[in-house]
Amino acid sequence: MMEPQLLKTGTTTVGIVCKDGVILAADKKVTAGDLISSLNFEKVVLVNDNLAVTTAGMVSDVQLVLKVARAQIKLEELRRGKELTTKESVNLFSGLVYSNIRKYSPIPGITAFLLGGKDNAGMHLYNLGPDGSMSEIDTYSCDGSGMPYALGVLESQYKPNMSLEEGKRIAIAAVSASMNRDVASGGGIDIVTITKDGIKKVYSERLRTSLGQQ
Repeated sequence: MMEPQLLKTGTTTVGIVCKDGVILAADKKVTAGDLISSLNFEKVVLVNDNLAVTTAGMVSDVQLVLKVARAQIKLEELRRGKELTTKESVNLFSGLVYSNIRKYSPIPGITAFLLGGKDNAGMHLYNLGPDGSMSEIDTYSCDGSGMPYALGVLESQYKPNMSLEEGKRIAIAAVSASMNRDVASGGGIDIVTITKDGIKKVYSERLRTSLGQQ
């Protein structure tokens, strides 16, 4: 019997803390074994009006964790009668990721997220590892198979208190460096900003890979 081709996001994901907000960026490629399943997959996802995440890992598990997290955050806010803080939302995500990878299954439930959020205390960036570990980031973070290449760009170009426009430029450079070297990253780049005014997609570019494209 032929083994199923599991969809993986391969991935390069980047999060950058800027003076006026947080930037999340990611490539767009999805792989199934040795095949490219998609070159136009959204890996920067809005959870609600205050929270966005980048995704890495098994596509089915990522989608499940996101679906359950959205529902639980909404239910908790209805129960309390107020919005959750970013840290409270991240704690909820962390518990779901922890439980997902430890469930009994012949297929490991691997997921990882960078989470950007806003609340009354400001804008925040968190790194949520595949094991459910959680850490708040005050500079930059990246994840996925292309991390070593993106990290080199971030380490050389990041500076504290830079503008969102500078952060966007560095995010593009970091993901582009990864796509040039990491076979599991590619397809294009999506960038979202989280500021006091809300969450906004500020950049989306697909690579031209078809011979018919000009």
